[in-house]
Amino acid sequence: MLKSLRKTVCKANLDLPKLGLVLFTWGNVSGIDRERGLVVIKPSGIAYDKLTPEDMVIVDLEGNIVEGKLNPSSDLKTHLCLYQAFPEIGGVVHTHSTYATAFAQAGIGLPSYGTTHADYFYGTIPCTKVLRDKDIKGDYELETGNIIVETFTTYDPNKTPGVLVNNHGPFTWGKSPNEAVHNSAVLEEVAKMASISLALNPNMEPIKQKLQDKHYSRKHGPNATYGNSDELK
Repeated sequence: MLKSLRKTVCKANLDLPKLGLVLFTWGNVSGIDRERGLVVIKPSGIAYDKLTPEDMVIVDLEGNIVEGKLNPSSDLKTHLCLYQAFPEIGGVVHTHSTYATAFAQAGIGLPSYGTTHADYFYGTIPCTKVLRDKDIKGDYELETGNIIVETFTTYDPNKTPGVLVNNHGPFTWGKSPNEAVHNSAVLEEVAKMASISLALNPNMEPIKQKLQDKHYSRKHGPNATYGNSDELK
């Protein structure tokens, strides 16, 4: 079942250590088949160099295992919450990448300081509120998803495909698992750039709004000029 999506999700997971986004088993990628209402996700605690497409776990949107012999990622409920809240996304990634996690642990959002950020994320990548004690003691992974969704009542998840969970780390998403991984790598890189820039100039201001708009719209707007047609790729 879902042979192609299993391969895609497995490869996306294997890309995390290749891109320097995870150590050990500190991350996971999932993908969704919207027509069937099924999600494919990395199994919990399995080393990346051991992963195969057959190891991927298939679950329904309630978290019930449909196919797979292993336990799904412990972050499953967070992924499912995002799929249900953001209907246009097709893949979700969670990592503990160093610089993005540093911003999350500091409890601050990541402003758009330059055009690299502006090319991919429209404005600040937000940081969530701190989870309440009752949420931590309760259905923790679900409440992590809920607090992300709550944060995006004032953000567009399609224009800002990532978030910093306070005291925890980054989650990113995209139209596919591969795009979600791409966004995770970009988030880590712009967080690194921002950290270095702030060390050089602690008083620097975010990018001008017109420059933010220019760079985002030339890649994502209705009259985007970046790249070439699919026939030339």
